[in-house]
Amino acid sequence: VHLVESGGGLVQAGGSLRLSCAASGTFLSIAVMSWYRQAPGKERELVASVPSAGPTNYADSVKGRFTISRDNALNTMYLQMNSLKSEDTAVYYCYCNVRRSTTSGVQYYAYWGQGTQVTVSS
Repeated sequence: VHLVESGGGLVQAGGSLRLSCAASGTFLSIAVMSWYRQAPGKERELVASVPSAGPTNYADSVKGRFTISRDNALNTMYLQMNSLKSEDTAVYYCYCNVRRSTTSGVQYYAYWGQGTQVTVSS
C-alpha cells in the first residue's frame, strides 16, 4: 500500500490549505484514515481521524478550524485547514489502517505517508 500526500506549502497566518492523501495498492478497505503532524523538537501528534464508520475525531487545538473528510471511491482523504496559525507549522503525515486478505484471514496493517511540510508565517 502506497500513500501519497500533497497540498502542503507556505501560507500566511489566517490563511488556508487543503491536504490530500491518496492510497493505492491491494487491500479490501481502509478502516481508519488519519492525519498526524510533527513539529521540530516535538513528538508526532494526532490531528484528526476519520473511520470508515463512526464520527470524526479532532485534536482540541484544531477543532473548529480543520475539517477531515474522505472519498472511499477514490481511497483519498482530505484535510481542509482554515485560520492557520504559526503553531500549525509542522510536517503532516497521512496514516491509514487497511484491511487485507491474507492466508490467515483478514488482517489489519498500518501505513504512513512520506509527509508534507506546512509552514505558516506570522
